[in-house]
Amino acid sequence: MNVSVSTKLAARSLWRNPRRTLLSVLGIGIACSVGLIHIGLTRGEWGLYGRAAAESGIGHLRLAPATWLDKRDPDLRLADWRAELAAARALPNVVVATPRARMQGLLAIGNRIQSVEIAGVDPATEQAALRFVRNVVAGRYLKADDRGATVIGKTLAERLRVTLDDELVVTAVRKDGEMESALLRVVGIVASGSREIDAGICHVTLPDLEKLSGRAGAGEIAVVLADQKGLEAARAALAAVAAPGDAAVTWMEISPELRAGIEMDGGFARITITVIMLVVLLGVASAQLTAVLERRKEFAVLAALGMKGSRILRALMAEAVFLGAAGALVGLAIGGTIVWHWAAHGLDLRSLMSQEANVVAGVMADPIIFTDFGWWILREAFVLCVGAAVLASLYPAYFASRTDPADALRVAQ
Repeated sequence: MNVSVSTKLAARSLWRNPRRTLLSVLGIGIACSVGLIHIGLTRGEWGLYGRAAAESGIGHLRLAPATWLDKRDPDLRLADWRAELAAARALPNVVVATPRARMQGLLAIGNRIQSVEIAGVDPATEQAALRFVRNVVAGRYLKADDRGATVIGKTLAERLRVTLDDELVVTAVRKDGEMESALLRVVGIVASGSREIDAGICHVTLPDLEKLSGRAGAGEIAVVLADQKGLEAARAALAAVAAPGDAAVTWMEISPELRAGIEMDGGFARITITVIMLVVLLGVASAQLTAVLERRKEFAVLAALGMKGSRILRALMAEAVFLGAAGALVGLAIGGTIVWHWAAHGLDLRSLMSQEANVVAGVMADPIIFTDFGWWILREAFVLCVGAAVLASLYPAYFASRTDPADALRVAQ
């Protein structure tokens, strides 16, 4: 019965001044829309950079020697890479798993020399795992039976001033400390869209790199998942098939600077949402306090008739819940629609940034951002709106509940 009286009193109060109620609801709803858009973009950013990291050579997951994260030494090799590769490819949710080995070397032609990290790859799977080598602008990509062949980036080709079928002298330090030199014929030139990235692409077949380095086997296995939301489960499964001495690591561990950047963006988004909701909270509090002051005569009569302060408090809290719920519906109608549209079609930022600006820590992000959209949006909308409205109404409700009947009636006369 008490709740019913409080609810009726709250509903009557809201309809008493529909203009003020509408403005309060719109204010809460617009703030909620901005908050939902920020949250959707932040959640989508994790997916965006996860995909970017996976396709930029890191992989969603990577099998590597257990000491690799600390040392970052390209000379380290997996304990049993062939068995681990077969096991990784058999795991559910795995789109592609590809082996690689790396070494530092010098490429030279005539009097032109460039230092570069040479990657030994599996030509059958490398293009599926690495987006940088998909756009072959001259020649072709490597084949499994290629020997003494290389594919290089467009920027590297320009700096060395080489074209297809030119031969480069590669010099590297072997495992035993001796210098090793060989000729590599340029069979393909690729363009990723970033000059920075294209300056560091030099691919050979894994057998060629084994011969150059004097180190047998692969140093890593990059794994790309179909659904990165299952990242931790896939990591556990990959760790289970790893040989002793090897470990499964995620893209966030491999690229902590990328993870830190995403978390920083998330922090700024939370600050923005907090400031916006604080402004709205103050506005709603002012409107509610004005309404309470206008109704002092009403509260005086109710208090004189025996209505307890707690019931008045519940009535004003019910008003806050109604305002917040209505604001949440407005926020979902505006912000939810925008988040859904960007989740389906993406937010195209290509006109606002260059391709080079999309490269962070060696990872090329797609300039089209897709927001995250799901059931979380209902929870966030009602938590933001109802929470803000209730907080904004606490002081006005407390002020009204402390009404002294005698004093209030004297004021009302």
